[in-house]
Parts: sequence; structure tokens; C-alpha cells
Amino acid sequence: MTIANIISAIGNNNSVYPLIVRDCGIEVPTKIVLTYNQNKKESKGVAYLAARERFLDEYSVSAVWLGGIPLVGKVCDYFIKKRGLNPNVNLKLFNEEANIQGIDYNIKKFENLAPDAVKDLIKIKNNKKLYEKMLAGKFIASTTIPILFMGFILPKLIFASSARKIEALRKQESAKKNSQPISFLQKDKFYNSKDVSFSGNWIAKVANFSAQDKMAVTDGGYALGRVGTARNKNEAYDISFKMAGMMFLNFVAPKWIEKGLNKLTGVELDPVILADKEFIKQVKDGSIKNSIPMSSKPEDLLKFIDDVSNKDSLFIKFAKKFGKIKTFENGVRDPRAYLDLKDLAKFRNDLSDFASKSKGLGEDAFKVFVRKARVAKSSNIITNVALSSFLLAYALPKAQFAFRKWITGSDLEPGLAPAEKIVDNSQLVNKNIKKY
Repeated sequence: MTIANIISAIGNNNSVYPLIVRDCGIEVPTKIVLTYNQNKKESKGVAYLAARERFLDEYSVSAVWLGGIPLVGKVCDYFIKKRGLNPNVNLKLFNEEANIQGIDYNIKKFENLAPDAVKDLIKIKNNKKLYEKMLAGKFIASTTIPILFMGFILPKLIFASSARKIEALRKQESAKKNSQPISFLQKDKFYNSKDVSFSGNWIAKVANFSAQDKMAVTDGGYALGRVGTARNKNEAYDISFKMAGMMFLNFVAPKWIEKGLNKLTGVELDPVILADKEFIKQVKDGSIKNSIPMSSKPEDLLKFIDDVSNKDSLFIKFAKKFGKIKTFENGVRDPRAYLDLKDLAKFRNDLSDFASKSKGLGEDAFKVFVRKARVAKSSNIITNVALSSFLLAYALPKAQFAFRKWITGSDLEPGLAPAEKIVDNSQLVNKNIKKY
């Protein structure tokens, strides 16, 4: 894989790659160190246990988070296929868009062009309710199973393991101080999860969630589970603060940062495109206009995409690479897939705008222009990953520690803190508020 491909992968905020880099490579190791350092201010024994819990928790969650959801999805797809239905048919096609796309429109249009795919569409049309139920089951299974494990089962396993070590630490500390034993743990609490009801055409929306979308949903349930299984009230507050920050910094902030940096530099195209020699050649000689649709209007986009003579064009090549369209080997568009024409229009305009900005430049000036664009976009991606990783791995834990100190009066992990460190947080919060 080239450098451009690597940068492109970690810069795609709709995929799991940035999450893998930030989560496993940067965030978790940093959090483990910060957790140990924060707790050792008051107790090295608690610091060791806190770091151990963080290590087991974070990497176990990452494994389920990044691998569990896709795995469950594949298992569900297997059972959908066993019922004779193709899980690749997009339910959004049931919302007919006149003369553009829709299940009836696509069946008629592709009847002779892609007969096998049309058979799949017909089966789905005739078994819509069954297909909806199976897709709903797929979504629920691929999110609920990871949520149950990460939010409820895993913390209890870790807490049980820590409890034994805490008891040993308690005895050790008791012997040193020659005092009465200290109770390190309050009785665990269980909170029953409530049924969640759905309304509206939610199946069509969630059935097309990307892996990252499902991770966001899973994170929400995971957060609720962690708060519900907290060992005491202070730990519930501490976890709530952490999980809210993690969800924002993982799924929202990187996209905001990306938009801001792209607007600042004026470069939207992916590094893979900017490193493509054929693309640069066509931009330079002006032939790129023949490789993209005439305009961003839906009819022009569809006319270009559905013309199989354009199957080797740069627009089709890159649109397929970045998952914007699906085609068969003969160039015919897959009628089972839904076209996001708004996204395709932006993509077409980004290609056209880049070509327009370079128009009229001399040989040397053009090379400088392309090089600057490539460096700017790559720098945007690296800056985004670095900034969001810093916020996740350092700023958020530091903010959490400050919040913990403010709410509990102690630097220790609330779930591991000795009984003498557990305070009435309502009184402490009121006291802190009065300071301001």
C-alpha cells in the first residue's frame, strides 16, 4: 500500500480506519499511562489496579467494537441468503424517485441489462415485510450483542477480577497500618435496561448504516451499560462524563475538523486521486472534462454512469473506489444499490473545481499547484488524526480527572477508591459551586 493510500484510509471519517489508529494505536496506551499516574498520587496499589482495569477494558472493547459488529452482520447475511433474499438490496429503493431510481423503476430499466440483479429486486419486492424484519433483526443483533458484552458482561468480569485483588490490597494495607480493614468496594448495583421502541421507517435507515454508524449506536448502548453497572454513584458520574466525551470526539469532532481544514486549504480531493498520474495528466491537458459528467444535475449524473462506454472513466473509477457507486464487470450499474446523488454531485464538482483552479497554469506552476494540493490534503488528514487523538488520549482524560476531583474530592478511580475516600458528592458539588 502506498503512502497516499495509507493517508487516504486514515483520513476517511466514514470508515473504521481512523478509529483503529486513534483507538488502538494512540488513545488506549496514553490513557493507561495517564490513569496510572493520576491514581498513584494517592495510592500506588490502586494505581496498578486502575491501569490493569483500563488495559483489559479498553482492548477488550476495541476487539469487540472493531470485529464483533462486522462478524455478527456477516452471520445475519448468511441467514438472510438462506431465505432466498439478497441482503445487498437497499430498502431506500422502495421510495420511488421519478425517472431517477426506485425498485419498480430499476426493475424495468435493468430488466435486460442485469437480469440476475433484477430477480433479487423482484424477490425483495414480493417479500418486503419479511425482508424488513430480517434487516431489523440484523441491526438489532449486530448492535445488541456487542452492547450486552461491552456494557454489562465485560465490566462485571473485570470488577469481579479486581475485587479479589482489592481484597488482597486491603489486607496488605491493613497489616501495614495495623488498623481496621478498609472496605474498598461498595456493593455492586444492577440497573435493568428498558425496552426501546422504534417508530417510523427506521428499518430503511438503520439497514444502510455503515460500520462506523453501527459503532456509534453501539457506543451509546455501551455507555448506558457502563453507567448502569457502575459500582457506586461517583463512578456512574465519572463514566458518564468520559463516555459523552468519547462519543463526541470519535464520531463528531473529526468530521468538523475535516470540514474546517478543507475549507481553510481549499482542497477536497482525496490524496489517492491527487497521486493518480492519469488524473493529473487529464487535468493538465484538459481532457478531464470527458471523464466526468457534464453537470451535477441528477439526469446528467445518471446519463454518464449508466453509459457503459464510460466504465473506465476516472469518475467511475474513483466513485467505485470510494464506495459511491457499484457496478458489474461489464460496467452496468448494480440496480440493487441506492445512489446518493447529492454525494455524487459534490464529488463531480470537486473534480471539476480542481481542474478549473489549475487552468491556464504553465508547466512549472502546474507542478507546484498539484504538489501543494497533495501536501495540503495529506497535512489536513494527519493534523485531523493528531488533533482528535490528542483530544481523546490526553485532553479528555485530563478533563475527566478534573471533573472527578471536583465531584468526589479524590484523584482515585471512584470504583476502586477505599470507603474513606467515597464522599457525599451532592454536598461536595454544592461546596464547589459556592466557590464560583
